[in-house]
Amino acid sequence: MIDRLVDAGEPVNTCCRLPGVSRQGYYRYKGRPTSATELRRRWLTGLIGEVHIASRGTYGYRRIHAELTLGMGITCSSRLVWMLMSRAGLGGLPGPTRVKRLKGVATADDLVNRKFQRLGLNELWVTDITEHPTREGKISCAAVLDACSRKIIGWAIDSKQDSNLVVNALDMAIRARTPNPGGIVHADHGVEFTSWVFTQKIRSAGLLPSFGTVGDGLDNAMMESFWSSMQIELLNRKKWRTRVELANAIFEYIEVFYNRRRRHSGLAYATPHDYDLAHTIQPLTAGS
Repeated sequence: MIDRLVDAGEPVNTCCRLPGVSRQGYYRYKGRPTSATELRRRWLTGLIGEVHIASRGTYGYRRIHAELTLGMGITCSSRLVWMLMSRAGLGGLPGPTRVKRLKGVATADDLVNRKFQRLGLNELWVTDITEHPTREGKISCAAVLDACSRKIIGWAIDSKQDSNLVVNALDMAIRARTPNPGGIVHADHGVEFTSWVFTQKIRSAGLLPSFGTVGDGLDNAMMESFWSSMQIELLNRKKWRTRVELANAIFEYIEVFYNRRRRHSGLAYATPHDYDLAHTIQPLTAGS
């Protein structure tokens, strides 16, 4: 505290008198060599700042702790990371608000029933559409996410929101993964997803279509969680001038940041890409 007051231009005598410290004691303290603990904390603070910048200012202390321990092999506690971030004035973006449960109309086509956790790749894909404005007008993005690795495996962007958009995203996922028959593609009851061309694309790949209840965001909660993250970490952080500018930013967010760099709390803070590579594809059982 005294150092901060002195740096602000206050007289040393006044700064020492307020907390009851002698002038001689203050200068003895100033003359002491920096301890090894303090040197390490300064070094960690520098690394934390670099990780925070690399995360585009999105990481809180938990993900930064994961990056330090898992990505860099540095031993430190999450509490220490929190303390050093607080001292440096660093913080992550606030998380998404919890979705309120809405009453929906149940259908017989829900093959997931809110059980999104899967042990094998390609057992369950979830998909949805989001849109965001620019000064030129809105653009829409459809994405397909693997429930096991949380990786976005297919996506498409267009100024129009129609069945072609979701088919293009699904086609990218199918070409990237060449899944075995029997996997599930889960969506909501939007007209783009219930269209004949989309469901036919699913069935022609040997996959099974699944739809949640009408008007209930929790029935596609895993995909909604991804959209919330992208909304907070990218879309709402600036005003977008053109559709091309926003489309390029979404591409870079999905392929460079989210899939390959962003540590996911649901994967023990591994990245979706690393988890995808390390995970053995589990064969589908008859009952899955």
